[in-house]
Amino acid sequence: MSRTAKPPRAWQRMLSGRRLDLLDPSPLDVEIEDIAHGLARVARWNGQTTGPHIFSVAQHSLLVEHIASQQDIGIGARGAMFALLHDAPEYVVGDMISPFKAVIGDSYKDVEHRILAAILLRFGLPAKPSAGLARLVKKADRAAAFFEATALAGFDLAEARNIFGQPEFRPRGLEALLAPISSQEAEQRFLDRFRAIEGEC
Repeated sequence: MSRTAKPPRAWQRMLSGRRLDLLDPSPLDVEIEDIAHGLARVARWNGQTTGPHIFSVAQHSLLVEHIASQQDIGIGARGAMFALLHDAPEYVVGDMISPFKAVIGDSYKDVEHRILAAILLRFGLPAKPSAGLARLVKKADRAAAFFEATALAGFDLAEARNIFGQPEFRPRGLEALLAPISSQEAEQRFLDRFRAIEGEC
């Protein structure tokens, strides 16, 4: 007698007690504390960076928001919030390096986009940003990758320029934002910045 196979588990349990369904994520299952905790423990560059600590996705998110806000001082609080949360799905799916994303293809992107939409809705943002805001944050993301690559991940300038492009400017306070810090400190800085921006929304 055959038994009906159970479908594979598609949810992740969070420390808050929430269960986020990766295939059908609900904004009601998203908590900023879970995001900050997870992102502070996910390593950029698969951990292939210098320093006593990993350079986390939480730190990267802070860097991207910093760059985007300096590139466009009119970005506003909601734009800054999107910049801070642009990689938030990685708190549950991890940080896949770009070469691996290219191998996997659209299936990974689909899951990531659904989770991001749920996160944005949870915090009062549109599920999809405007084209202009998306371009601004993508530009800041590539600039952050360039600075991280050359300062932390062993890329020389020519290689980084070829892959990420040369950033148009060097933001103020860059060195402090590129210094790897403990996961506890990264989590707290992310939460502090989120709450500061949320207070302006």
